[in-house]
Amino acid sequence: MPSLEEKVPTSVKMTRRDLVRAAGAAALAIGAPAIIRPALAADALKIGVLVADSGPAALFGPAQRAAAELGAATINAKGGILGRQVEIVFADAGAPPAEVAKSAVKLMLSDKVEMIFGSHDSAVRQGVENVVKGKIPYVYTPVFEGDDCSSNVYFLGEVPEQELQKTLPKMVELAKGKTFYLVGNDYVWARTTNDKAKKYIADLGGTVVAEDYYPLGAPNKFENTVAKIKSAKPAIVLQTLVGGDNVNFNRTFADFNLSDDIVRLSCLLEENTLIGIGKDASKNLYSSLGYFADLDLPENKAFIGELTKKYGDKAPQQCTISKGLFDAFVFAAAVTTKSKSLAAKEFAAAAEGVQFETPSGSMTMTHRHTAKNIFLARCEGTKFTVIDKFAAVPTQQSCT
Repeated sequence: MPSLEEKVPTSVKMTRRDLVRAAGAAALAIGAPAIIRPALAADALKIGVLVADSGPAALFGPAQRAAAELGAATINAKGGILGRQVEIVFADAGAPPAEVAKSAVKLMLSDKVEMIFGSHDSAVRQGVENVVKGKIPYVYTPVFEGDDCSSNVYFLGEVPEQELQKTLPKMVELAKGKTFYLVGNDYVWARTTNDKAKKYIADLGGTVVAEDYYPLGAPNKFENTVAKIKSAKPAIVLQTLVGGDNVNFNRTFADFNLSDDIVRLSCLLEENTLIGIGKDASKNLYSSLGYFADLDLPENKAFIGELTKKYGDKAPQQCTISKGLFDAFVFAAAVTTKSKSLAAKEFAAAAEGVQFETPSGSMTMTHRHTAKNIFLARCEGTKFTVIDKFAAVPTQQSCT
């Protein structure tokens, strides 16, 4: 849309028809969505943030909100984005994908947000992508399966290549064996992760003795799979289970007294889930992720310290799933410092190669995914102890 200045005649001698036309143009500009309306310097820059207020992931909702609010406050204290203070508009990402997509439309058209940040599952992400259609930047923050190059979408979460390419050789060393049993939930992230894992296992000269998948949300106890694991005696069990299934599997595994002889690696085991598993079921259990809340890094101590200052001993437990929303604000500020704009072409050009500092260390955006540190942690009761750090692990994604 032409700017308002271009619409108004320059002559001071205006007819009544000219005045009506000019007033109409102004009304259209004022009423247009934020994605096309020129913003005044004093306007807040609204960002829609999709968090899990309901559904199976609602456990993470309070921590997601806290991380996002701290991210906005941190950026605002430094002058905001494009010289404008950031204002968050939250929406529930725990509803079915079609409902969340409707919420995304409302965020754009009614709330007039100019970016969307989201921490939710892949089905919801695809629904949001289908309605946003690249009109505004959409920053997706959690662990996911990769292989998505949707327009004007930027990915901050770990992909399977990052979680596995450096970690599996270390697990083979720890287990003193190369036989694997794969168990996961029956959906895109777990199956994609395991498919990619099989390639790395083959490169190591290892073998997959079996793989099992369980439906999400069912009351799975895993006795059948654990019995088969006991019989097969693999060196390593690779888990792509989420939430309650991760808890139930590991408790059953411990009940079968397999923890002394078989190591387990989970690709989505964070602080809240480990608490659910409990100290009696976490022996020889490992996790590969881009963040743990107890990381001994100055940036992380500052992050946790600010949350503790605000919430005291009621601060929500942070993990990689929630902390990513803090990162989203830092990322957006870094990109717009270069782009001077939220327009898709300028934002994308500035995002390529941008480096930004987070509680887990430096990240670099490459092909709309982030090279980052990956940490391998061993469970010690209900806490994580990082035993190895792999710096700036690339994603092997190739979006342009």
